[in-house]
This record gives sequence, C-alpha cells and structure tokens, in this order.
Amino acid sequence: MIKLDIISDPICPWCFIGKSYLDRALEKHPDHPFTIEWHPFQLNPEMPSEGMDRRAYLEGKFGGKDGALKAYTPVVEHAKTAGLEINFDDIQRTPNTLDAHRLIHWAGIESKQTLVKSALFKAYFTDGRDIGDKDVLAEIAGECGMDKMVVGHLLKSDADVDDIRQRDAHARERGVSGVPCFIIDNQHVLSGAQPPELWGNVIEEIMGQLEDQPNDAVEE
Repeated sequence: MIKLDIISDPICPWCFIGKSYLDRALEKHPDHPFTIEWHPFQLNPEMPSEGMDRRAYLEGKFGGKDGALKAYTPVVEHAKTAGLEINFDDIQRTPNTLDAHRLIHWAGIESKQTLVKSALFKAYFTDGRDIGDKDVLAEIAGECGMDKMVVGHLLKSDADVDDIRQRDAHARERGVSGVPCFIIDNQHVLSGAQPPELWGNVIEEIMGQLEDQPNDAVEE
C-alpha cells in the first residue's frame, strides 16, 4: 500500500471539493493502492475558541458581503461540478476547528477518519451546523459509530490539544501554507483541489510502477 497523507481543515471549502474529486477517482479504481491518513491544519489558528459570527468574520476577511461573494464564486462553481451542496447562507458561525481536529484524530484510532471527515464537511457546508460546538461534535461522532459519551468527555478535557497544535505547526514548518495538501508516499506533493482525471492518472501510474517491481520473494 502507498501512504496518502492529506492535510486539511474541515471548514475549508476547497478541502471539501478536493476530497470529492479524490473520492470519484478512488471509486473508479477500487483496487487503488492508497491508505489514507488525515492531518490537521487550521485556516484560522487565532480564531477565538467559541468561534465568531459568520458575518463579522466575512467582513473582517473579505471587507464585507460583496468581497466574500467574489471570493466564493469559484468555490460555488467547482462545488457544483463536484456534485456538492454548499449552503453558505446557512452557516451562522465560523468555528475554531481545534476540537474538530481532535475528533478526526480520535476517529483515526477507530479507523473511522474518512467517515468522520466526510460527516464534518457535510455538517458544516451542507447542514450549517456549528462544528466548533462540543455537543455538535459529540453528536457527529455518535452518528459515525463512535461512542458519543466518551467523545463528549474527551472534548471537555485537554486531551491531544498540544498534539494537534504541534502537528499543525509541523505542517507549516514543512512549507504547507494552504490546504488541501496531498502527500504521496512521503515524497510527492499535490496542492489544491485536483480534478478526478488527474487523480486517475496518478493512481494508474503508481499501480503500473508497483506491477513492474521485481518480486524479491524466495521460494523455500
């Protein structure tokens, strides 16, 4: 298997779109060689722990609604191409995603990372849920087959807070300044939401290389 490390943030629309494009390619290549692990990156690491009003956030970042509309127009277009439903008007708060990243980390221990990541994207972009709220995160964990009570208890603690921050910092030290960022076999980097066709070519090339490798097994 080939390791595919994905650095992203669950409130990043391009990460949502990029995952959808990758999913399409993986569905067309069910025998793909990838084993996927998700890694944390906060688009807004200085965001207050309680998040902030979405309108105030947009005004601060884009200078108001018109600036936000201009910035998000290509996002909406690509989301439609990807077959995704993004309801920006339903998003009331822009959250701090530290706790969401903790949940993703714990989901990895139970081999549910991609499932939880998908649920977080849908919760935020489609359903307008506040994924900075600990109760909402515990509910999402339960919906994905994790123990809601245990996750809720962990979220009220400082468990793995330092680990998530260190991993975020490590990504930035390695030169990651935007997400999504895909690292293939710890060697090759793809940045941004890449189309399914490109992923299909990557998968076929890797599978071809694996098939061409000599078999070193020795019969006894």
